[in-house]
Amino acid sequence: MPLKYMMDIPEGVKYIGMAHGMLFITYIIILIGSAIKMKMPLWAIPAGVLGSLLPFGPFIFDHLLKKNLQENVSKEA
Repeated sequence: MPLKYMMDIPEGVKYIGMAHGMLFITYIIILIGSAIKMKMPLWAIPAGVLGSLLPFGPFIFDHLLKKNLQENVSKEA
């Protein structure tokens, strides 16, 4: 946005926005693949998507997921 409105370079929004969108789609694909491969709980995919939209959300999601996976490993042992 600063490129478009402050420096009058509208092309910057086009390319950076496209890269941002492609990275988000890649994140969702990797999240779904990881959830299936690691047999994550059902809440992990929507929580991962929600976490990607909120500030500091990925850190909270990571903490909750690690805690849940560690509890599951300790129950199996």
